[in-house]
Amino acid sequence: MIEQIKPMDIEKRSFEIITELLGDRKLDPENELVIKRVIHTSADFDYADNLVFSEHAVSRGIEALRGGCDIVTDTQMVKAGINKTILGKLGGEVHCFMSDPDVAAEAKARGITRAIVSMERAAKLEKPCIFAIGNAPTALVSLHELILNKKIDPALVIGVPVGFVNVVESKEMILELPVPHIVARGRKGGSNVAAAICNALLYQIMR
Repeated sequence: MIEQIKPMDIEKRSFEIITELLGDRKLDPENELVIKRVIHTSADFDYADNLVFSEHAVSRGIEALRGGCDIVTDTQMVKAGINKTILGKLGGEVHCFMSDPDVAAEAKARGITRAIVSMERAAKLEKPCIFAIGNAPTALVSLHELILNKKIDPALVIGVPVGFVNVVESKEMILELPVPHIVARGRKGGSNVAAAICNALLYQIMR
């Protein structure tokens, strides 16, 4: 039987159903809203187990956003999915260099991916940044190298690329680093998940 719900109540009811289906599962209170929003976006309860949070990653991400940090992402889909109205009110903006013609030209000339060049470009930004990676494992590999070489100090790394080639390995590289991170361990993830995590942080500021 179809449940009659007003449009403005659909999201609220969805989160109630998620809570019901989680049953007795106890989530870390700091991470709970992020996990539930990812489940809401994906309808995949595996994320209750797959999402790995460094200590106080959520609090540190929220603190950075309150301070007006920017967000760098590896796909236009993530950029489109992030609530830029809230981010803008906090003084931040979203950057995605992947479609820039000069990035594509440099990547072709060097024989590397646009994701690598994009992360190198992001390292030159003057503001603190959260990195939300939903598609390209090479973006995480590049971030790993830039962090080790002290060329970048991310406020938070959201590492959730999806797929089969170097995806698992690139996520494990981020998990080894002493930087705040939220990582979807394994093959699952995607642009929608990256955007959902960003929005979960933003909504906790503006709720």
